[in-house]
Amino acid sequence: MAGQNIQQILISDNSNDCSNDLSMAVQTNESHLLIIEDDQGRKELILENSLYSIGRDRNCNIRLISQFVSRRHATLVKRSQQDNQHKYYYQIVDGDGKGKVSANGLMINGRKVATHDLKNEDEIVFGPQVRAVYYVLKEDSLPSIYTDISEYDITLINPAMNDEFED
Repeated sequence: MAGQNIQQILISDNSNDCSNDLSMAVQTNESHLLIIEDDQGRKELILENSLYSIGRDRNCNIRLISQFVSRRHATLVKRSQQDNQHKYYYQIVDGDGKGKVSANGLMINGRKVATHDLKNEDEIVFGPQVRAVYYVLKEDSLPSIYTDISEYDITLINPAMNDEFED
């Protein structure tokens, strides 16, 4: 096994000091949002906790509905930015965070990764038709992300279904 390069990422409960999550959110005027699409549709989650489990298991903090998602597919960990302890970001780790990785892995922006420091508009693919987009929103930009996406929905109509085209 000397030829294999295996990177193991373990998450400990004391990996960062985000004990005062509420004051951090107030000081930074930022919101962290995860928009998920799975077999049940679209969900929007505001991220505030220091740790989230993601998967199809009923006990996961963020439950994904799909047969292609592992029970404990990924873990989100809140991290303090090195240059500014009052700002934070989320890191996503493949698997349960204790060494057991998911069956299909994670794709972030089209690249397969074991861990990734999330940035605004990163796309996370958990499996076929199961994805999420991560947003870091300034307080004044929050309403723009909640635009009703259905107003941009285009429905294609078969011309044979319309009587006008029969003439």
